Amino acid sequence: MPICFFFFATDLCEYPNMKIAVIGQSLFGQEVYKELRKDGHVIVGVFTIPDKDGKADPLATEAEKDGVPVFKFPRWRLKGNSIPEVVKQYKAVGAELNVLPFCSQFIPMEIINFPRHGSIIYHPSLLPRHRGASAINWTLIHGDKKGGFTVFWADDGLDTGPILLQRECDVEPDDTVNSIYNRFLFPEGVKGTVEAVRLIEVGKAPRITQPQEGATYEGIQKKENAKIDWNQSAEALHNWIRGNDKVPGAWAEVDGQKLTFYGSTLVDNDTPASGQSLEIPGACRPGLVTKQGLLLFGNDGKMLLVKNLQFEDGKMIPAAQYFRTGDSTAVELTEEEKVFVVWKSILSNVPEIEDSTDFFKCGAASMDVVRLVEEVKLRANQLQLQNEDVYMATTFQEFVQMCVRKLRGEDGEDELVVDYVSLKNVNNMSIRMPHQLFINGQFTDAEGGNTYQTINPTDGKPICEVSLAQVADVDCAVAAAKAAFEEGEWGKMNPRERGRLMYRLADLMEEHQEELATIEAIDSGAVYTLALKTHVGMSIQTFRYFAGWCDKIQGSTIPINQSRPNRNLTFTRREPVGVCAIVIPWNYPLMMLAWKTAACLAAGNTVVVKPAQVTPLTALKFAELTAKAGFPRGVVNILPGSGSSVGQRLSDHPDVRKLGFTGSTQIGKQIMKSCAVSNVKKVSLELGGKSPLIIFSDCDMDKAVRMGMSSVFFNKGENCIAAGRLFVEESIHDQFVHRVVEEVKKMKIGDPLDRSTDHGPQNHKAHLDKLSVKITPGKES
Repeated sequence: MPICFFFFATDLCEYPNMKIAVIGQSLFGQEVYKELRKDGHVIVGVFTIPDKDGKADPLATEAEKDGVPVFKFPRWRLKGNSIPEVVKQYKAVGAELNVLPFCSQFIPMEIINFPRHGSIIYHPSLLPRHRGASAINWTLIHGDKKGGFTVFWADDGLDTGPILLQRECDVEPDDTVNSIYNRFLFPEGVKGTVEAVRLIEVGKAPRITQPQEGATYEGIQKKENAKIDWNQSAEALHNWIRGNDKVPGAWAEVDGQKLTFYGSTLVDNDTPASGQSLEIPGACRPGLVTKQGLLLFGNDGKMLLVKNLQFEDGKMIPAAQYFRTGDSTAVELTEEEKVFVVWKSILSNVPEIEDSTDFFKCGAASMDVVRLVEEVKLRANQLQLQNEDVYMATTFQEFVQMCVRKLRGEDGEDELVVDYVSLKNVNNMSIRMPHQLFINGQFTDAEGGNTYQTINPTDGKPICEVSLAQVADVDCAVAAAKAAFEEGEWGKMNPRERGRLMYRLADLMEEHQEELATIEAIDSGAVYTLALKTHVGMSIQTFRYFAGWCDKIQGSTIPINQSRPNRNLTFTRREPVGVCAIVIPWNYPLMMLAWKTAACLAAGNTVVVKPAQVTPLTALKFAELTAKAGFPRGVVNILPGSGSSVGQRLSDHPDVRKLGFTGSTQIGKQIMKSCAVSNVKKVSLELGGKSPLIIFSDCDMDKAVRMGMSSVFFNKGENCIAAGRLFVEESIHDQFVHRVVEEVKKMKIGDPLDRSTDHGPQNHKAHLDKLSVKITPGKES
């Protein structure tokens, strides 16, 4: 009689103890990692984001504690292609499955498809509905009755891969992004992701093609697009507010300022409570500030109640206290937010902790900072602090405000909005350029909407319209730079952190090196290969050089005779000047900006830069990269415009403490005079010159010809140290001239984007005309 064996899925493990690579970040990624290890899987590598301000991501911290290899790649791709070294390191771990529990980086398909079992991703919506990065927000905004998450197989689309597993939950009437995430999407999402791995382990994981019917994609919810449209029903208003609660926060203009709304609930009673009227522009009727909160009305006559409000400066109040004198700056704290207990335990020598109590003035030291950060983490699980945060908010009130904003996810900068000018098929690439002024961290139109055309010197055709700064724009930019220096994060930042930002900026410039060189070529006529090496390459090197100087700017002590009975100490301390104005020429648009700006920033100054009016585009692209690098608002400001308007106002402005200028001697004299008369500001001038090159008869003729031509024609002769005068000993004059003429005939003059071009077009028409006038006598003789 044959013997029969029966196997059940729970008893048979088709792929026991898989080798898994976890690619992601955050507390969610940490929990998935821990549960996978509990299941007996071998985590062969954790791939997460780089440390932020010296603090590792929670996933990295957990893996490092277990001795698991951790890789912190800032990016996986460069210019659209996988980075070979990154791919090599990833493949070396030998993963059989990639698990992406929460990943903010773009992972190349080469990595996605490498493991034998492929890659799976967690997504917090019921796909195919709400594809995109703000899925939870849109689930609530649309008023969905069901929410949930999907674990799917990664493909080359955006959240379009086959479904492996889904779990759903009821969406409660007053759910916010935080509440549904903490109640269901986080805890059950961890379980669901681990369960999906188990299904793969036993060979039972399905691949269900996502249906086209019901598929939606919504963009990322940001502060700028979270403004409330009041012409909606009460339910729609409620869904909009809770769908943006806490991040990015639904807002409206009230009493001339931006007010953000939190804690919305629908009101069943049709009879409004008594309260004080609050005019809200665009609303069908005024709101009512009641004892319960702020009562709002939809266009259907129904009501909703908002419990908390946030002012533009970050202060939070109960909505019921909106009109109470002195209460508008109060903070409503939850139990998690009451961090004063920690302060009290550390500052035991202080009888009473008040808003003005300063952590360090009360005797706290560096170890107390570590203790404060760690104790706050214990009391508020989701609050991730860095030591630097304490140094940036030293009083109790500042510290609490900072913690509140972090807990509510409102401490980050709004994402940069850029109205790009896009050019396709330029130098075999597509380039995107800002064209507006850059003031206080935002691209903005000039006063009155004034613009001008910047011209491509190769063909004389316009490239795009560029905002033309006015005097009022200069005042705004200087005010922003002054505020950033005196009151903002930049002025409080330690030098090492400044250096980190500058290194990051240099990395971004290198990442965009080809695009920057292409923009430089079409805007200034610079030969592309030279722009790549010199205009852009040296700019990158400059920022890296000065980034290293940030924490090495120091004073000295000076020996003196003791003045008895006192013991005196004499020392020097180097401090930043403040707001620096930088006026740069057109011959090296980006490099001249880098030479002047990098030194100013390394010292801790803020800058207002006026690029040459004929070559503004790389400066505006640079502005975009400073924002992406994380420079605080107001630190860098870029104002394309005329010298007579923008340059003159910068020279005259009383809040500008130093001005650097490269240009003509005539304009330099005017600048020095204006700077002296206005506020005796410091001035650095690099003015016109006429460098001589002297060649004697005993020279190496080949070298003399080569160097003579280079001194004249390098960068089309648009060079501050160009040899404006060549003196050749009479006995070799004719030979030298003959050799030079022969070599010049070999030069290719033409399109600067052509790799074989030696000499591109002169920078702009007026300059070409000036040169033509100067060479006429030589041609006639």
